[in-house]
Amino acid sequence: MRIKFLEKNGQKKFLKEVLIKINCSSIHNFEQFGFDVPYSTMKNYFSEARLLPRDFFDKLCYLAKVDSSNFKIEFLNENWGMVKGGKKSRR
Repeated sequence: MRIKFLEKNGQKKFLKEVLIKINCSSIHNFEQFGFDVPYSTMKNYFSEARLLPRDFFDKLCYLAKVDSSNFKIEFLNENWGMVKGGKKSRR
């Protein structure tokens, strides 16, 4: 399941808030907390090229003690984005 932030740059604001709360200088330092997320993936999350997975979102909320109800979010199914591709390729 993926998390979609409804406000513009909401995902970036969330990640910045998490960085401030855990006293981290950059997204490159997330590895010290035991996350096995590659740096390139973290850059994609930060630039909002990819949506955050729900389990990673929950872990970040727990680590930074951030209330997830403060953000306007929408939960998307696992097959989100696949439906259009399947219909588009059918002739």
